[in-house]
Amino acid sequence: MALKIRLARGGSKKRPFYRIVIADVRSPRDGRFIERVGTYNPLLAKDNEERVVLKTERIQHWLNQGAKPTDRVLRFLDAAGLATRAERNNPNKAKPGQKAQERLEEKRMKEEEAAAAAAEAAEASAE
Repeated sequence: MALKIRLARGGSKKRPFYRIVIADVRSPRDGRFIERVGTYNPLLAKDNEERVVLKTERIQHWLNQGAKPTDRVLRFLDAAGLATRAERNNPNKAKPGQKAQERLEEKRMKEEEAAAAAAEAAEASAE
């Protein structure tokens, strides 16, 4: 049975609260789980110690049993020193989308044409 350490959403509408659970990968997000090993409250301040609460010894037990954490939970475990998360690099993240790039290219072409026309007009008036 493949296990995941993942978030199960709770709380009301627009007020999320997550339980960190050990669950079978085939079970639904908020469905059946094996064990609750922590909580995450994103509404609390980032420096609040109750924002992320982990049962470290149980998490370490499940990691030794082969449970794989999701990316968000792996961030929590990395901050707690239970696991290491490799840094990621996405150089395309800051690039604008395709349509925005096309608009920038059109704008650049118009500016070049306007500059060429101005230079041509300046040459004609100088003669």
